[in-house]
Amino acid sequence: MLIDLHCHSKYSNDNSLEPELVIKRAKRIGLDGVCFTEHHSYDASWPVEKINLPDDFLVFRGVEISTNKGHVLVYGVKDDSWNTWDRDYYLDVSKLIRNVHALGGICVPAHPYRGWESIGEALFTIARFDAIETHNGANSVMQNVEAEQAARKLALPSIGGSDCHQSAQIAGAFTEFKNRIWTMDDLVAEIKKGAGRGRIQEKFGFALFS
Repeated sequence: MLIDLHCHSKYSNDNSLEPELVIKRAKRIGLDGVCFTEHHSYDASWPVEKINLPDDFLVFRGVEISTNKGHVLVYGVKDDSWNTWDRDYYLDVSKLIRNVHALGGICVPAHPYRGWESIGEALFTIARFDAIETHNGANSVMQNVEAEQAARKLALPSIGGSDCHQSAQIAGAFTEFKNRIWTMDDLVAEIKKGAGRGRIQEKFGFALFS
């Protein structure tokens, strides 16, 4: 299965992408599903629950959170109760990880080597991440290579996502899963056991990593 685990729409308030367009384009390219990870809030993506989906296509919801160390993708939460200190920007990453894990979710550093918005070498000092986004469609090839190398050193699973903010970026990267996924619980379980791997869409002209 091929799922883009890092999608943004107009509900992130930093682009004008309609979620219906993200879904339509991802399916046309050949993906089996997408996950909307709007900035700062899980609840922000609730409108996608009302979309009539194509047959055999999955739509999940996560969130991309700004922390004091960089951006973190979260999967497996059901609301914004992880945000117990009533702030939306630059949350303490260690507290975030504890809160998300207590809710049964997982934490994945997004585009960890992109720069100021990324965790970088702090990956090696922050405990209990569940995977690493090794393949991000908005990254340079070298930024993805560095993320993949870090995942190998830390023995953490790999995921991929487009980080789309415009239509041409949709499905630029994705996660390839070995097993069939039906629910968010399935998705979280497969990521945790390392049954997926990040990939770059070859048609976009990027190198395809292992």
